[in-house]
Amino acid sequence: MLSIAWAPLYAHPLPANHRFPMLKYELLPEQLLREGIVPESAFFLPQPPPDEHILRVHAADYYQRLRTGQLTRPEERATGFPWSPALIMRETTILGGTLECARRARQHGVALNIAGGTHHAFRGRGEGFCLLNDQAAAAAYLLAQPELGVERVLIVDLDVHQGNGTASIFQHEPRVFTFSMHGARNYPHRKEQSDLDLALPDGTDDAAYLDLLRETLPRLLDQHRPDFVFYLSGVDVLATDKLGHLALSREGCRRRDEYVLGLCHQHQLPVVVCMGGGYSPRIADIVDAHVNTFRAAAALWG
Repeated sequence: MLSIAWAPLYAHPLPANHRFPMLKYELLPEQLLREGIVPESAFFLPQPPPDEHILRVHAADYYQRLRTGQLTRPEERATGFPWSPALIMRETTILGGTLECARRARQHGVALNIAGGTHHAFRGRGEGFCLLNDQAAAAAYLLAQPELGVERVLIVDLDVHQGNGTASIFQHEPRVFTFSMHGARNYPHRKEQSDLDLALPDGTDDAAYLDLLRETLPRLLDQHRPDFVFYLSGVDVLATDKLGHLALSREGCRRRDEYVLGLCHQHQLPVVVCMGGGYSPRIADIVDAHVNTFRAAAALWG
């Protein structure tokens, strides 16, 4: 049974150059329903969480200034978004969706957030269209509740960009293993140190990418022995992506998702999936690649 977080908050007013990347959040649920991949009952409406869940991974001063519009101009430019109350509602709702996905995945095995994967948000700053780190907050929430029985978390970040904020937040937290497999020449130019970084050369294709993933992920499961997995399934690894330098096909991206989710299912590991990035010029390429992630989940847990 799939649970999917989605709220119609992602279309808040934005400058024209920001609207196209956000369009997928409107189109993806429509496509899932149109193709009959999930029923309407699979969707739930997330809510902003109590501040305590955000403050486990974000500095109180930063969060207060973010909420009240007190970021400096350089700080605001680094996020890529103009500040507005609607933006803060959007970001806190996305984070609340991933938190609720974590609760539901413990019950049903999997839950997916139509948005999320805001892995460039650091403890005390935002950057790269990320203001609050949703997967970090959800991982910290699980670890803070002993009754949930989650003692070790694995974050599998396969967005084309390194999960620098997530790596920084958990750099001194041995219970969270951060794994980022990303383009070596992609943003951010200054990388942080994840527990495992695999930086890929430009033009990495399906075969090379999938071979490396298959060599790596089973070993991480055996060594770290996580109780819970967060998966960032960015589709900016596609050859068509404007901001990526890798060369995966949509078929290769689909096989990537099937492999990661299949391993989680095989090991009976609850998994939360967040969509992450996707910037191909044709919106259909972005949506179709994201839809494949949901197809993979539905085939295993539907």
